[in-house]
Amino acid sequence: MVYPAEAARALLLLVLANSLPWIAGRLLGRHLGLALDLGATLADGRRLLGGHKTWRGVAAGIAGCALAAAVTGLHWWTGAQFAALSLCGDACSSFCKRRLGITPGADLPLLDQLPEALLPVLVLRASLGLDSAAVVAAVGSFTLLDLLATAIRRRAAQARSDPRR
Repeated sequence: MVYPAEAARALLLLVLANSLPWIAGRLLGRHLGLALDLGATLADGRRLLGGHKTWRGVAAGIAGCALAAAVTGLHWWTGAQFAALSLCGDACSSFCKRRLGITPGADLPLLDQLPEALLPVLVLRASLGLDSAAVVAAVGSFTLLDLLATAIRRRAAQARSDPRR
């Protein structure tokens, strides 16, 4: 049986874990923007993760999810773990994209959404009170919302760069 409140809470944590690092970057610019990979490159000459993954973003995601968890009836530690797992999934996506030669910031649908959504939801499924249908609902909703947000951001960027404006 799908538990709408639990699936909605998981969706809220997914949105926060993945949008707060981006928001922190927009608000703070380069301040406190130490790269998660510390600039490390592998034998292929490409960065381990790229410059878009920062310690500032990890801190913002973890703090925001810990607070949201506490406000929504979960233990703050569950929220912190959720964000850490989601951001680990996101870092794994970045690692794969770098190995594929995809530039930092470029979109790769599903690889950009599924690892960061599935990892925390599956690992913390019991703590979140999710059954299989609620897992699918939360991850599917997050994926669709993120794909829509990405398309809107891309259109807005194109509109800003259009010389006919």
